[in-house]
Amino acid sequence: MAYVRKDVSRLTRTERRRFVEALLEVKRRGVYDEFVRLHIAHFVGDGDRGLRAAHMAPSFLPWHRRFLLDLEKALRRVDSSVTVPYWDWTRDRRATGVPWTDDLLGGNGRPGDRQVMTGPFAYRGGDWTIRAGVSDGVFLTRDLGRSRGPIDLPTKSDLQQALDDPVYDVAPWNSTSQRGFRNKLEGWGRGRDSWRNHNRVHRWVGGHMVGGASVNDPVFWLVHAFIDLQWQRWQQRHRKHRYLPARPPGKDSDQYRRIVARHQKLPPWDVTPDDLEDVSKIYRYA
Repeated sequence: MAYVRKDVSRLTRTERRRFVEALLEVKRRGVYDEFVRLHIAHFVGDGDRGLRAAHMAPSFLPWHRRFLLDLEKALRRVDSSVTVPYWDWTRDRRATGVPWTDDLLGGNGRPGDRQVMTGPFAYRGGDWTIRAGVSDGVFLTRDLGRSRGPIDLPTKSDLQQALDDPVYDVAPWNSTSQRGFRNKLEGWGRGRDSWRNHNRVHRWVGGHMVGGASVNDPVFWLVHAFIDLQWQRWQQRHRKHRYLPARPPGKDSDQYRRIVARHQKLPPWDVTPDDLEDVSKIYRYA
């Protein structure tokens, strides 16, 4: 029977506590840091050599869908009642509201070093030390809204522009693709004002959420659960359209062996994007 992922603003007090406690236990067991390391290892950009699976590529959505499922399995091994909630940033837009409350993710970072001082993931509480990252910092950081050069969260209209595109992705299958649902949702473009949807949310949260070590902030999972929900909504709206490319680019393409086609294995798992298109038997969204 499929379990349910809920809007974080609709979790009961008990559901909030159990979700947080499960995250902290996964961290104590050393498992959480392995998720951080895995994401860093697969944070490969257009300018890097080799296969791009997690970002700037068609497999952005199935890669993170499987990544979420693995974290969810780890949480449910601790507490079988727990699922990953999603944060609807088109509605809950205040830096002092959900999910930034003391009983959930805690608040913003303090001025200066941007260290998160409140909530269960504050370093001073002793339960959330950063051990895997791209710097030597040991405490979680945030800069909600960007104190220097403020930006707003994406709107419903921003999401709608992505959802309205019936084509999943288009050549050149990277961060420069101007059409296609995938990149309109992932949000790559040129210049500061071109950050859209997923990318804009990461920038708005700031701190650890900017870069490959973004998994160190538990809000990562809530953001990607909402992104995953958008993929599901797009699938329901455009039933005749599927993941692209269906076949890998040929040797004459600069994307040869750089992206994952529909029936190719999605590293580091023994699974394909095709396998991950229908998850209705595993979970659903409330």
